[in-house]
Amino acid sequence: MEKAIIETNFNLPGQNSLYNGKVRDVYFMNGGYLVMVVTDRISAFDIVLPRGIPYKGQVLNQMASEFLDATADIVPNWKIDSPDPMVTAGHFAEPFKVEMVIRGYLTGHAWRLYKAGKRDICGVPLPDGMKEHQKLPSPVITPTTKATRGHDEDISREEIIESGLVSQSDYEKLEQYTYDLFERGTKMAEEKGLILVDTKYEFGKKNGEIILIDEVHTPDSSRYFYSDGYLERFEKGEPQRQLSKEFVREWLIEKGFQGRDGDQIPGIPDDFIESVSERYIELYEMITGKKFKRAPAGDVTGRIKSNILNFIDRLR
Repeated sequence: MEKAIIETNFNLPGQNSLYNGKVRDVYFMNGGYLVMVVTDRISAFDIVLPRGIPYKGQVLNQMASEFLDATADIVPNWKIDSPDPMVTAGHFAEPFKVEMVIRGYLTGHAWRLYKAGKRDICGVPLPDGMKEHQKLPSPVITPTTKATRGHDEDISREEIIESGLVSQSDYEKLEQYTYDLFERGTKMAEEKGLILVDTKYEFGKKNGEIILIDEVHTPDSSRYFYSDGYLERFEKGEPQRQLSKEFVREWLIEKGFQGRDGDQIPGIPDDFIESVSERYIELYEMITGKKFKRAPAGDVTGRIKSNILNFIDRLR
């Protein structure tokens, strides 16, 4: 089995700090830009699992890069270049402290809340009698706080504005960008025989301008169903065929882990790691329509560093 890259620790020219996120190692550089290495780490229930997924970082980075390019006419974004299959470099923006989650279907976290009896999610009322995976009358935004560690928390539009997390004028722009991006992503998925079920967007401000940051429409930030067979499965109450990280969460739930205090992360076997890797590659090929080309698997960290240094030289 191929080796997963679960961390980097470079000392780059012009680097002023390093942030290790759940999946990404972000190098903040002098001059107002950053270099983001998308590792093969995988998280679930806001917990980083102890084993990485080979090629996951490459899949996420290349998909996000394509979608940033494909949505730049809707909202400007942070990307400057992708100098390596696992790296994107771009502008630093001060991030908003909320994530804009948008849902087209009652699935995942929203369904778990609904099933437990909630009929109001992030201030959005939902009618009685809905079923799992049911399409919502129209997409709804269910924001969360953006936690640097631990769990993100659901929050309503009103709470965001009243607390001053985001001004009303900025939030209204974030909402419109979110609806427009989701519409674009939905159309792109439909062309490939997929349904974009839900996703999240992150935004920041640079020189007073709102820009789209982080990843876009990847399997870590989004959930996809196959269009073929969706209605038949829904009517029978059967699980949907999906391409997302939800199947990892479901596997963990079966093993008794949901990220709760006292939960023990189960041992993760090689065959499951390989199956997750193949699912990520499958989604890349489905949503992009391109054959996935595995990057050279030799000295991967050396390759990444060399490509980053070449980018820094070009930027000077």
